[in-house]
Amino acid sequence: MASCEPWAATSELRQVLEEALASYDTAEASDADEDTAIVRDVEPDEPARIVDPDRPVEPTGSDEPDPSAQPARSAPDYLDQLLRLKAEFENYRKRVQRDSEALVLRAGEGVLESLLPVLDNMARTLEAAERHEEGQLIKGVELVSGQLRAVLEGHGLDEVPAAPGLPFDPTVHEAVVAQDSDDYVEGEIVAVLEAGYLLHGRLLRPARVIVAR
Repeated sequence: MASCEPWAATSELRQVLEEALASYDTAEASDADEDTAIVRDVEPDEPARIVDPDRPVEPTGSDEPDPSAQPARSAPDYLDQLLRLKAEFENYRKRVQRDSEALVLRAGEGVLESLLPVLDNMARTLEAAERHEEGQLIKGVELVSGQLRAVLEGHGLDEVPAAPGLPFDPTVHEAVVAQDSDDYVEGEIVAVLEAGYLLHGRLLRPARVIVAR
């Protein structure tokens, strides 16, 4: 019995050592796997980033759509969009043109409508002239002339100031003739041949005058 005890002890010690070595190898392999999981995304030229296993993982926003992941559109898609934009712009241009033409027509309609009473009075004046009533004819012409002037002034028409004795203004007057005069000094208007008019302050037609020299 005594001779067998050392062998038994040696065998038991060997078994314990083998189990310890096996346990150590298992633990080392487990640690190596854990280190591999902790150290990740390491570039060759960058230091390793160690992830703390106790630190909560921050959201990476992977649920949001990645713009770069959107499918690329093909050339026919871009061409179709371009043709649609061109058609929309053409329709807009035509609509603006129609609106502008309608506005011009409505503006002319208002002027013509305001001139209708003038035409009525002109017809009455002509009827009076056929009856040779000179007094009524003169009054009728004066009435029509004043009414027509009032209508045109209501639409922004003003007569250019021009009368004998006024200085000649080349911006609103047109000198047809320059003649000597004993009554007016050089540069003054001698006579008005044709009246001039302004429309909303802009020269529509210059007054044609004779100027003293």
